[in-house]
Amino acid sequence: MTPAVLVLAGPVTRDEVAGLCDEARARLEATGAAVLVCDAGGLGPPGLAAVDLLARLQLTARRAGGRIRLRDADPALHALLDLVGLSFEVEGKVEQREPALGVEEAVEPGDPAV
Repeated sequence: MTPAVLVLAGPVTRDEVAGLCDEARARLEATGAAVLVCDAGGLGPPGLAAVDLLARLQLTARRAGGRIRLRDADPALHALLDLVGLSFEVEGKVEQREPALGVEEAVEPGDPAV
């Protein structure tokens, strides 16, 4: 199933947050999707207003039985979200995993045994 997409543009004012949350809820309910992709590329410089918006959108999506995934977010926004303790699923981000089975790390002569 294709996730619903909500494009976030321009610096969002506090007055616009409720409308965007209503739109997010409506898109999740209309599509029946479990994920709402929030295209954050047009949000502008990251700040606490963007953090507040994304936190409220995540809460709205969870109340509707889904979650949000960020697309095209500024790296500074990721850093700010991490700083305030919010984590979001990010579209296109590679997960860190253990090395594949059968792959061994190189050992230098003289390294102590583990």
